[in-house]
Formats: sequence, C-alpha cells, structure tokens
Amino acid sequence: MSSEKVCSHHKNKRQKILQRCCGGLCALIVLLLLVILIVWAVLQPHKPRFVLQDATIFVLNVSAPNVISTTLQVTVTSHNPNSRIGIYYDRLAVRANYHNQQITYATAIPAVYQGHKDLNVWSPFIYANNVPIAPYNGLALAQDQSAGAVRLTIKIDGRVKWKVGTFVSGRYHIHVTCPAYIPLGNSKSTGIVVGGGGGNAIKYQLAQGCSVSV
Repeated sequence: MSSEKVCSHHKNKRQKILQRCCGGLCALIVLLLLVILIVWAVLQPHKPRFVLQDATIFVLNVSAPNVISTTLQVTVTSHNPNSRIGIYYDRLAVRANYHNQQITYATAIPAVYQGHKDLNVWSPFIYANNVPIAPYNGLALAQDQSAGAVRLTIKIDGRVKWKVGTFVSGRYHIHVTCPAYIPLGNSKSTGIVVGGGGGNAIKYQLAQGCSVSV
C-alpha cells in the first residue's frame, strides 16, 4: 500500500506541474496577443491610396454580334500612408469593366513589398480579343464612342498583408475601383499621341483617385 501511495503522490505532483506549465504557456500566449493588439491599435494602419494616373488606348473596337477587342495600358500608383507599417501585395490582378461587365482579361501584377510611406507605380497592359459582351453594353459602348467619350472602370483585386516590425498579419482581400472617363474619338487634342507610325495610340492623363476596400 505504501508504494501505491508514493506512486499516486508522484503522479499528482507531475499533473500539478503539467497544469502549471500549460497555464503559464496559455498566459504567455494571451499576453503576446494582447501586446500585438495594443500595438496594432496604437499604430492604426491605414489603407493604401491608389490613383489612376493615365490610360493609353491602342485599340477599342466593338463589332457585330456584340464582341469587343481592346488593348489598353493604364498607369496606377499605390501609396502606403503608414509611417511604421509595411504592406505586402500578392495576387493582384487588373481588368477593365464597362457598366459592371468585365470587358478585358485580368492581367497579373507581380507580388511586391511596399515599405513605410513608399510609392509604387504599375503600368500593366490589359486587353481583350473578340470577347462577347451584353447586347445593351455593345450598343451603349458604340454610342459612347460616337459621342467621343467612354466611361470605363479599372478594377484591381488581390491580397495584402500588413507588416509591423517582425510581425506579419494574415492575408486580407483588397478591392480597388478606379473610374476612368476617357474623352476619345474626335477629342485627340485632350490626349497625347504615343508611338510612331500612324499615331493610333492616345494617352489620356486622368489623375483619378480610386476607392479602396480591405
């Protein structure tokens, strides 16, 4: 009996030590999370700011039966307004919409890290080749071209991670919407002819702020 009591005593002692270790580890984890939360609240991360600087139209044609072919190049800047927080951009893709319908393929933007107060500039090409569009959008786009102005929406979607010191957050979805009012057609005086040859490519300066949601 005495040996059983000794074994039981040692077993209870080990259980108490294990419980204390687990309790201490849990307290440490909670404390660490609390510190991260406090630092996060003090730093108050702000969303990046996007601006659609310009759009260059190489091709923008609508043909029957309601198909579109287009080649555009857009210049977009992204500014990190945070002085102590970096931003990782991942899986960014840019496309053009017309009346809430996607009219180009999505073009990927390489992953990049944006430091404190840094500015990044991207100039991707976005295009479509005989892409079907809704009949009413085909008609509206043809009418806009005849009128000499087209309203497009440049969309950027992807993921971001925030970096505070050595801590990197989980991924968050980012959605960027940039309105693009392009005075094309007979309004070449508002744009800049780029490239050689016939001068078919026209660059339009926009400097249009974008809405950003994270």
